[in-house]
Amino acid sequence: MLDICLLGCGGSLPVPERNLTSLLLNYNGKKILIDCGEGTQVSMKILGWGFKTIDIICFTHAHADHVIGLPGILLTIANSGRETPLTIIGPPGFSSILNGLMVVCRNLPFKINYIEGSLDGSPVIDTSDLTIRSLELDHLISCIGYSVEIKRFPKFNADKAKSLNIPVKFWSILQKGQSIEFDGNTYTPNLVLSEQRKGIKVSYFTDTRPIDTIIDFVKESDLLIAEGMYGDNDELPKAVKNKHMLFSEAANIAAKANVRELWLTHFSPSLTKPEDYFQSAHEIFSNTKLGFDRIKTSLNFSND
Repeated sequence: MLDICLLGCGGSLPVPERNLTSLLLNYNGKKILIDCGEGTQVSMKILGWGFKTIDIICFTHAHADHVIGLPGILLTIANSGRETPLTIIGPPGFSSILNGLMVVCRNLPFKINYIEGSLDGSPVIDTSDLTIRSLELDHLISCIGYSVEIKRFPKFNADKAKSLNIPVKFWSILQKGQSIEFDGNTYTPNLVLSEQRKGIKVSYFTDTRPIDTIIDFVKESDLLIAEGMYGDNDELPKAVKNKHMLFSEAANIAAKANVRELWLTHFSPSLTKPEDYFQSAHEIFSNTKLGFDRIKTSLNFSND
């Protein structure tokens, strides 16, 4: 199961009842934080999921409303007793921004491993149970979006394992994709596993114009969190100038990419009533929700 919480839904600057956009994913005792604007740790405190097990922090770009909360988060993680390394991912050129932010939180009790995100949608992190990909977006500065996929092990064929006389103690190892050598025999996962099953996919992007590459990147996401900086279609010239998106443009991407659900986020401070423009997205993609601070959901593997 993957637990998801949008910690804040604001863009540019925080306003009452609306923190800056940040997303927290919680799975298998580990956490991934995407963006970390001012006030992120306050929203996390209210949420109550804890800080110590944040293993990865991803940044879309280096504008202040997405990064200023990092020093405080790192210090809070340090105060939680964490000593194991923490990974930070950012777009090209982000390392200099990270070094500047770290000036006010030196001597952390854990190591920071920095990874530069990819621009072509290829994996940045790829483990046995998790894949994080990033894609170049179209903003005023270098900016990337993310997809996070929780992998699902293929079905294990116990009857076939028995027919091959594979000891039960090796079954779980084979199901995890590892080979076994025992008594002169080599047992490989393909002997006892079915085809790969669909996992859980969550995609997140803010601060961009709609570009064709986004559609393939977020395709068939179980949940897409996308920016809706402006709700009124008449604000298209402003969206083009500032490299942001309208509600309707995010909904078009969701529809074309065949995602299951869309959350709109990163609202302009001047957008005081996003609900007034909800219909412009809903009529294009019916399973749309307006984001709000600490909206939560849990996603499970499908029953197949």
